[in-house]
Amino acid sequence: MAITNCPSCNARISSRAKQCPECGFNLEVGTEEDLDRKRRHQRFMKIQSVNNQSMFAMLLFVIGFGYGYWEDLQPPQVEYYVAMGSAAIGFVWYLVNRVRMVLLKKSK
Repeated sequence: MAITNCPSCNARISSRAKQCPECGFNLEVGTEEDLDRKRRHQRFMKIQSVNNQSMFAMLLFVIGFGYGYWEDLQPPQVEYYVAMGSAAIGFVWYLVNRVRMVLLKKSK
């Protein structure tokens, strides 16, 4: 009995295993087409996750900036720093997610 890697998720499994305990890939009847389909699905789910995070970051930015603008907050107030801090965090998080998205789309 040797330890090998699952062709689908790259988890360490026994060479005698009929099915991967991590991802459930059937090692006996799994074809290259099945592996390709699973990889495409995993990539799609990763892109969706980054898109969702981008949307949340944009929402955080808009809420923080909007609250600071419409409430006419001034720098000595704690609310001002919270609003502008959340806007800054949302903006930076959005930029990071856009870079991640470009890198994900370039990699295959």
